[in-house]
Amino acid sequence: MSTLVLVIDDSLVVRKILEICLSRAGYEVKSFSGSVEVFRWLVTPEARIPALVIVDLCLPVIDGYDIIRRLKTKPAFAHTVFVMISQREGVLDRLKARLAGAKDYLTKPLKTQDLLAVVQSSIGLPAASQEETYRLPGVSKGGLIAAGHQYPTHKHLYH
Repeated sequence: MSTLVLVIDDSLVVRKILEICLSRAGYEVKSFSGSVEVFRWLVTPEARIPALVIVDLCLPVIDGYDIIRRLKTKPAFAHTVFVMISQREGVLDRLKARLAGAKDYLTKPLKTQDLLAVVQSSIGLPAASQEETYRLPGVSKGGLIAAGHQYPTHKHLYH
């Protein structure tokens, strides 16, 4: 099983670009348009713990900060890395992302080589033979979690 990366962005174009970029690099990618979709998937038997989650800041229903906060409260996500993406470039947005639990903050428009550099430095190269598949605990009993353009310049939380 390859290394799983989740992408959460309300832009179909952004999701497709990230899916193609990450898939070509050897990662398994599962993408969602928002919080409702990702939380629904996380309570299914097919759900697995991702190595990394890329989440857009501005999403309908629940924003990226809250998605990260909610997932970080679950013990199953203790080793999952979170990367925030946004068109916002402000220092306050970067700080709030870091406080929510994001390791990195990338601004749109994204450069795919910058995205891959962040992913690879965070979780390494995809290695199917080295990765263990993790199932979400309690999924068969109703789940772990209650439901609730321009592209990729690279900017880290810390310069």
